[in-house]
Amino acid sequence: MAENESERRTQDQPDELTDALNDLFTGVSTMIKSELQGTNNLLELLEKMNLRVTEEYNNYGDVAAGLRVFVEQLKHKSGNFEEYLQQINAIDQQVTEFEAVISMLDKYVSMLERKVQSAYQLPPS
Repeated sequence: MAENESERRTQDQPDELTDALNDLFTGVSTMIKSELQGTNNLLELLEKMNLRVTEEYNNYGDVAAGLRVFVEQLKHKSGNFEEYLQQINAIDQQVTEFEAVISMLDKYVSMLERKVQSAYQLPPS
């Protein structure tokens, strides 16, 4: 009987060792799966963030393209105003010249008026 008991303990010990090792490997496996799931979650989050940043930069690209078109339109309009500005400057120059001519004519007319008045104020001879 002592031999049966000894064999039984020997058989129970490997079962306990096997159970302990199975528990250990199950725990390690669960830990590794959790770590991998955490890493996978982080990668999914990173992917979503990258997609969001890409979308945002695409929006910036659209805004930049719109601004470029707007600037081109302003340049075109500015070119049209340049023509009008040259016309205004030419008119201003002509007005300045006309003012000088009018000033000379005014002085000449004033001189003629004085001559006419002096001619009419002479006593008859």
